[in-house]
Amino acid sequence: MARIAGVDIPREKKVEISLRYIYGIGPTQSRHILEQARVNSDIRVSDLTEEQVNRIREIIDKGYRVEGDLRRDIAGSIRRLVDIGCYRGLRHKKGLPVRGQRTRTNARTKRSGRRTVAGKRRTVAKK
Repeated sequence: MARIAGVDIPREKKVEISLRYIYGIGPTQSRHILEQARVNSDIRVSDLTEEQVNRIREIIDKGYRVEGDLRRDIAGSIRRLVDIGCYRGLRHKKGLPVRGQRTRTNARTKRSGRRTVAGKRRTVAKK
């Protein structure tokens, strides 16, 4: 496995897909990184040369906030919202949906774990 940004990315997958295993890198950013590193996106990780892996690693280290740094920034932003007591912070604190979704019928798992719902089970047809 190639180790990039502290994550072992899978060897048998294409580079474009395996870069997504790094927290903070999605499909679009994966393509941009490979374009900057001048690496073909169809090549498998196991077929990459050490030079190509180093170029990808440098681009991610210099231009992208990933893994621990990104998680810390997101946690800090949420903590700031909670500390100032704004509406979004209160929703985070209570464990409810933050972005205006309805909670009367949906958001069941966000509100209180998984619960069984009456009438949800399929009944066996009688003859």
